[in-house]
Amino acid sequence: MTMTSTVNGKGYEVEILENIFVPLPDGTRLAAKVWRPKGAGPVPVILEYLPYRKRDGTRARDHRAHAWLAARGYVCVRLDIRGTGDSEGLIDDEYTVQEQIDGCAAIAWLAAQDWCDGQVAMYGISWGGFNGLQIAARQPPALKTVITVGSTDDRYATDVHWVGGCLSKDNFDWSAAMFAFGDLPPDPEIVGPKWREMWLARIAHNRPWILDWLAHQRRDDYWQQGSICEDFSKITIPVYAVSGWADNYAEAVPRLLAGLTGPRLGLIGPWAHSFPHDVAVAPAIGWLQEVQRWCDHWLKGRSNGIMDEPMYRVWLQDSVPPATCYHARPGRWVGEANWPTDRIKDRVLHLNGGGALGEDAAPTTLLTVCSPLWVGLGAGEVGRYGKGADWPTDQREDDAGSLVFTSSPVAERTEILGAPKLHLRFSVDRPDALVAVRLNDVAPDGSSTRVSIGFLNLTHRDGHEQPRKLVPGQVYETVVELDDLAHAFPAGHRIAVAISTSYWPICWPSPGLATLTLHAGQSRFLLPIRTPDPADAGLRDFDPPEMAARLPQIDHPTNPALRRTVTRDLLTGEMVVDFPRYSYATEMTDIGQTVTTEAYARYRITDGDPLSAICETDYRVELRRADGVFGHHSQGRLSCSATHFHIEMTLRVAENGAQVFTRQWDEWIPRDHV
Repeated sequence: MTMTSTVNGKGYEVEILENIFVPLPDGTRLAAKVWRPKGAGPVPVILEYLPYRKRDGTRARDHRAHAWLAARGYVCVRLDIRGTGDSEGLIDDEYTVQEQIDGCAAIAWLAAQDWCDGQVAMYGISWGGFNGLQIAARQPPALKTVITVGSTDDRYATDVHWVGGCLSKDNFDWSAAMFAFGDLPPDPEIVGPKWREMWLARIAHNRPWILDWLAHQRRDDYWQQGSICEDFSKITIPVYAVSGWADNYAEAVPRLLAGLTGPRLGLIGPWAHSFPHDVAVAPAIGWLQEVQRWCDHWLKGRSNGIMDEPMYRVWLQDSVPPATCYHARPGRWVGEANWPTDRIKDRVLHLNGGGALGEDAAPTTLLTVCSPLWVGLGAGEVGRYGKGADWPTDQREDDAGSLVFTSSPVAERTEILGAPKLHLRFSVDRPDALVAVRLNDVAPDGSSTRVSIGFLNLTHRDGHEQPRKLVPGQVYETVVELDDLAHAFPAGHRIAVAISTSYWPICWPSPGLATLTLHAGQSRFLLPIRTPDPADAGLRDFDPPEMAARLPQIDHPTNPALRRTVTRDLLTGEMVVDFPRYSYATEMTDIGQTVTTEAYARYRITDGDPLSAICETDYRVELRRADGVFGHHSQGRLSCSATHFHIEMTLRVAENGAQVFTRQWDEWIPRDHV
């Protein structure tokens, strides 16, 4: 069913097609919403391709961006991935080959429509940023450029599944989230009476994707598929890569700039996992104006100077006291004409005996650490949305269970840009171990703010493809790369490097408590120093944010099931970290539908016992519309033994309160050097 309406705005009047179907070669149809500038004639298409239900999921967000861009002379298309939203078919996993092939076919179909001039751009954040790059690597002829926000070039190294070869806390949690939203039905207003048949087929097909993700614990073919870093040369079209320092995907931006050879720009602000015009961490920018400038240049041949600006532009963050929530980050915009650049020089700081971090190496000293499992309890999120207590607490607590090396107070403001690296000479007493490395900014009052972090499963010391057990007592050398950052240490502050053998719940612990012996005097830390550039003062200012007017919507108050809390039982030693997840109730009055969600993730561990680690999830999602109320409730549990991971999941799907489907999973997956 196709519904039309119009909105007025600057530029063209915009016609909205609530749904059209894009046919695929195998007969499957993908559902799309279209914003079209009336009277513009054939113009380029800007495509966003997601599984998050255009009709009732990303509805409000989509409209505010796509209606604005359409009024500036682009046809904007929001496409549901196969098996999601109102699209036909079934979905098996994220970033599949089928998803990419479908995307190429959809681009060809869109380019052939009489309202398109034959050119398509892909635009999106997170999943939509991932598949934009992946589809660009397949080189569909009509795809002319990609704008990718909060995404990655490497599905193993930089996503929510694995961090430095360690199992990330978000792996099981994110699987539970996708599992929950995959059970909602299509809309009969869009797909007609076959909606129930489609819904029941989806429910029967839906499964926890963690079963696949946890079956691939090393960087094998599963993760290499869709990782465009495997062959950057496959992307030949212009790419604009964007992220935020508070987002775990930021480090992909400089890698893309270094790996790609075609026209490209990189932008990183202080933001969390969000578009730069709609942020939880200020300052926001006029991001949609930047999208228009980019598309005007590459799709309409307009000379607007965008490619005369620095290749890499970042928000250089000033020092701040430690806090679990920041609504704004002070700093300034800086730019680099090229990336990588020889303007960045590594300063070598040696990890010396006595906890000193200095420019000269001291005689070798052997230092040992076996971190308690409470190190990392206050670490916050892996990927942050910036709307709660997402950041880490004062680092002094975690420092108590770590080896810490601290510099003398810096004599003058010291600015860094890039990825710090720890060159570590070490031995351990167990065949499995991990290391977490934190870079901290220590103020004169002793308060310590974490500014970057890196992890390495030490069985992956020679690469993530072929892990090898450690030989207890044998001396090894490896490099731990920390997350990219742009940060200024003020004069009088000290630079600190903290090293621990646990970091729960960000990293799932090794099977046993390992003691690491660090060779101080032979281990060193490389800090990428940026010399201030006077040209930064002449950078063009960003416009203020603009968006289209909001769609009619009522946000009903909700009570999240949990707040982010850390609880320690001082008698039993059990520690619990709670993370609230999606909790909202959104009524979309224009289509008469309400979506309500309530979810949480809980992480349990008992100090001294790494095999007590448990992640529990609870997700409730309800869709209320004229023809009924549809609900998903799933509960999950991830635990382990010394040799296996144990996945338990229960599912209940209901219609008008009556159960229509139930299923349970109970699976054991062998640990593979994790």
